[in-house]
Amino acid sequence: MGDFTKLQVWILAKELAVNIYSLTASEKFSKDYDMRNQLRRAAVSVPSNIAEGEESGYNPQSIRFFNIAKGSLAELRTQCIIAFEIGYLNSDDYTCIHDKTLKISSMLHKLI
Repeated sequence: MGDFTKLQVWILAKELAVNIYSLTASEKFSKDYDMRNQLRRAAVSVPSNIAEGEESGYNPQSIRFFNIAKGSLAELRTQCIIAFEIGYLNSDDYTCIHDKTLKISSMLHKLI
């Protein structure tokens, strides 16, 4: 396996995590500690598991980590749907996150 920081899927997942951190720093999330932290944990889990899978050097183990990343991505998407529906995310932010999660999920599927 190579350098995980050069994987396009890792780059996009890391950018999404940074984006989630920025969005959850808004006042709407400030009083909902649980939602904010759950979104952040799920977002960070995606690039972290991609990195771990890429560096494991063992194909079945890599696939396991990539599948965990897909699961965290689904968790993040679910939480963003809820955040949007309760008014924490605006339509543009939600659409951007939704589109990125679908793209990353597709890339992970191909990687697996």
